[in-house]
Amino acid sequence: MSKQIAKTDDLRILSQSPLISPRELKAQIPATEECEATVARARREIEAVLSGEDNRLLMIVGPCSIHDPDAAREYARRLAALRERVERHLLIVMRVYFEKPRTRLGWRGLVLDPQIDGTYDISTGLYAGRKLLADLADIGLPAGSEVLDPIVPQYIADLTSWASIGARTTESQTHREMASGLSMPIGYKNGTDGHVDTAVNAMASSFHPHSFIGIDQEGRTCVLNTTGNPSGHLILRGGRNGPNYEPEFVQRAGEVLEKAGLPRRLVVDCSHGNSRKDHTRQRAVLESVLRQRAAGESSIRGAMLESNLVAGRQEVAPREQLVYGLSITDPCIGWDETERLLLRAAEAEAGRKAGEMSA
Repeated sequence: MSKQIAKTDDLRILSQSPLISPRELKAQIPATEECEATVARARREIEAVLSGEDNRLLMIVGPCSIHDPDAAREYARRLAALRERVERHLLIVMRVYFEKPRTRLGWRGLVLDPQIDGTYDISTGLYAGRKLLADLADIGLPAGSEVLDPIVPQYIADLTSWASIGARTTESQTHREMASGLSMPIGYKNGTDGHVDTAVNAMASSFHPHSFIGIDQEGRTCVLNTTGNPSGHLILRGGRNGPNYEPEFVQRAGEVLEKAGLPRRLVVDCSHGNSRKDHTRQRAVLESVLRQRAAGESSIRGAMLESNLVAGRQEVAPREQLVYGLSITDPCIGWDETERLLLRAAEAEAGRKAGEMSA
């Protein structure tokens, strides 16, 4: 009687689909000389702002998430024109988020589910994401994104000028290792509880070299050895207990960074916990940032705004039913308010600099 062998592998895997390699996708959508120049210049400028060498205010501005690349391109054209008007005082980077972490379930972003229908056509999503980043870089507009899946950066990181580690993943060893090898400045968001210690630990960890398993440009599994990322900074985004952008929180966060032997450099997220998830309150948070900088708070180097063509949000629905330019994730301020706030920020920064020169 033959002995029956029990299967122990892939018991819950329905199927496996080969994915295009990073090198193949980059051959289809290459980074032009203009793209490379935009990204390299923006990374240098962001690092200079973070170090204090450049006294402009870094502004990460754009949709909560990208679900319609055409609407994102229209937004980008408007932002690029505004960026030129305020570049003496603001360094604007467009927020181009392709992946959304979920506490339970929900739409997970353009790269994972580009059709917004649960089909998870990831090959199409990677193509759409890279194409959008290339188009933005071609018009001279740098992009910033959250890094969530550890494989995705191999496909798009060369076109990204700034990145963040989110509140839900800043404690993850995988993300700390990944951040240590990324080529752009990285912001670490405080945890959803509002405490900064986890993000500070992540920042400290990613300053150092790591070795971990990943993929190379051919898509082969390999060991990646990193140098560490010296351009880390803390992002204050508030938490369950409320905002943390006010002066006492900024001061305390700076002290925690100093105690850890890290530079005092902060970016304030005007949305999420700091706005109590009310997009109309982002203006008040930004005004506080501007007042603090005018009062001499040098540790605040930037701010983030969630903004779209149309104010508010809509429920996820079939693509043909969606309102053009309206978020399907967090509510955003609309374009008109975005323009007003950025012009107001540039005016405030100009006044701050004039005051410093006359002092």
